[in-house]
Formats: sequence, structure tokens, C-alpha cells
Amino acid sequence: MATPLSPASQLAVNVLDAQSLLAAFGVLGVGVVMFAETGLLVGFFLPGDSLLFTAGLLCTGSDRHAVKLSLPLLLVAAAVGALAGSQCGYLLGRRAGGALLARSRSARLHEGAKRAEELLERYGHAKAIVLARFVPVVRTVLNPMAGALHVPARTFTVWQVTGGLLWSVGLTLAGYALGSSVPNVDRYLLPVIAAIVLVSLIPIALEILRSRRAAKDGARG
Repeated sequence: MATPLSPASQLAVNVLDAQSLLAAFGVLGVGVVMFAETGLLVGFFLPGDSLLFTAGLLCTGSDRHAVKLSLPLLLVAAAVGALAGSQCGYLLGRRAGGALLARSRSARLHEGAKRAEELLERYGHAKAIVLARFVPVVRTVLNPMAGALHVPARTFTVWQVTGGLLWSVGLTLAGYALGSSVPNVDRYLLPVIAAIVLVSLIPIALEILRSRRAAKDGARG
């Protein structure tokens, strides 16, 4: 677990910096951020991908700032936060419809909602719910959008659990594997995180390419 900081230090934490969050709140912070980013529209700006990857890396104890986390506890916190948050977002959307999103003035949030709706229409519920987990902002707004659009609760739950585990556990273990195999990898943390975020976008990029090819083939036929 991370060494606890004083209350004054915790108030000064940079919520956009994964290392700052982990140093202040440890495993508990990961669960809370996962819940907020996937369940509450106000959490769309939180660093989900980088937080998971960095947390996994810090489980190896390779960080120069001596922050070390427990891998089993981290995996549980990340998965529970991500799955519970997604289900909460769905239920909020089911009850409030699009009212919550309509009140927001964030252009980035509205763009994410547009992309989420396009994913649902283009790929169907199962693929869209899984793919959305790997796209920042979209993974925040797709859950309430699915609720507002009355995606069947059972369908949503099955696929959000599938996507949530692939995302949260996958990125965490990727960070742990890299930290375990590459000495002093924390010196190159920023470029490594950027690369991981890009890699996480590969599934949706492949789906877009596949969709375009299918559309071209259909036009030719």
C-alpha cells in the first residue's frame, strides 16, 4: 500500500496526475477514480488509462519514489470500481434520460456522447459497450447513454462486465508486466503511458476499418 499523506497534502493532490493520486490515496484511490470516471459524468476528465497502467507498474516497487501497491488488492479495487461505476452510470441514464447530459456545457463531453451514440448504432450493443471502455470520455458517457436509450439491462450488464474486466485488469497487468521485466522503466513513464493509451485504441480502430471495408464491399455488390 502507498504511504498515507497528511490531510493537507491530500488536498494538494493533482487529480490529473496518476502518480500524485497513487501516492496520496493508494489502492483506494484507484477504485474511487474508476467509479467516478465510468459512473459519473463529472469524472470524464480523470486519467483512467494512465492510472491503471501506472498503478500496475508501482506494484513492482520499481518507482524511484518508493510507492508500492499490492497487486491483488489493486486488481480488486480497479475491477470493482470500474464495474460498479458503469452500472451506476447506466441506472442514472435510465432514470434521468438525457437530462444530465443536456445540463452540461462541456463541448468535450457532448462530443463523447455523440461518439457513444454512433458506437451503439454502428456496432450494436455488445461491441459498442466493450469498445467504449478503451476510449477516454466515451467510456464515461456511453453508460448513461445506454440507459437513456433503453439498452436491455441484462445485455448491458453482461457486456459492461466483459469490457470492464478486459480494460481494468488488462491495463493493470500490462503495467505490472512491464515494470517486472524492464529495469528502471519508471524513468520513461510518460512516453510509456502515451504508448499504452495508443495501444488501447487499437480495438476500436480495427472495428472502424472493418466497418469501412464492409461498407465498400456492400457498395460494390
